[in-house]
Amino acid sequence: MTRTTRTYWAAGTAVLLALLFAAAATVTAASDGGGTSARAPGLYSPDAGFARDMAVHHQQAVEMSFLVRDRTKDEPVRGLAYDIANTQANQRGMLLGWLDLWGLPKVVADEPPMSWMGTADQHGGHTGHDMAGHDMGGNDMAGHDMGGGGAAKPGALMAGMATKEELAQLGAAEGRDAEVLYLQLMTDHHKGGVAMAQGCATQCKTPAERDLARGMVEAQQSELTLMADMLKQRGAAPRG
Repeated sequence: MTRTTRTYWAAGTAVLLALLFAAAATVTAASDGGGTSARAPGLYSPDAGFARDMAVHHQQAVEMSFLVRDRTKDEPVRGLAYDIANTQANQRGMLLGWLDLWGLPKVVADEPPMSWMGTADQHGGHTGHDMAGHDMGGNDMAGHDMGGGGAAKPGALMAGMATKEELAQLGAAEGRDAEVLYLQLMTDHHKGGVAMAQGCATQCKTPAERDLARGMVEAQQSELTLMADMLKQRGAAPRG
C-alpha cells in the first residue's frame, strides 16, 4: 500500500469518526442539558461565536466541493470532495442546531468574524469584555486576526476562506486545473478551520462542542496531509 493510499484511508477513517462523533455529541448536548436555557452559552461566548463562524466556514467548503465534483473525473479528488461536503454539511447542521437549542441567533450584526477567539479590541460596542463577561483581549481586529491562525486575505470573510474571485476561477476551471485549484483552496480553508477548531477546543465551555472541535482538528489535519500528497502527484504544491 502506497503512502498516498495509506493517507487516503487515514483521512477517510478520520472523516467517518468525525461524523459518528458529531452525532454522539448532538445526543449528548440534548440529553445532558447542554442545550437548555439554564446552561446556554452567552450571545458573544466562544461557544456561540464558534458555532456561527464555523457554520459559515463549512458552508463554503461544501460549495467548493460541489464545484469541483462537476469539473473533474478524477475519482480520488471526487471522493475527497464528497467526504468533505458530507462531513461539513452534517457538522454545520449540528452547529446551527445547537444555536437553536440555546435560543441564540445564527447571525449577530455587531459581531466581527472571529472576535470570539479573543482578538477584538472593540466588539460591536462591547470593549474588552463581551456581554457574557468573556475577556476579548486588546488586539486590533484589522484583517480579522485569528490569534495565531492567520489573517483573512483581502476579499475573504475569515482566515482560510476563498474570495468570490477564487470561487469564480474554480467554477470556470476543468480537469487538472480544477483539481489543483480545489486542493490549494481547500488546503488554505482547512488551515483556517483547524485554527478555529483549536480555539474552540481551548475556549468553549460546552463539553460536546469542545469534543466536536477536537474531532474537526484531527480529521482536517489528516486531510491536509492527503491533499499535500495529491498536489505533489499533480506537480503542484500548497500556496504560500
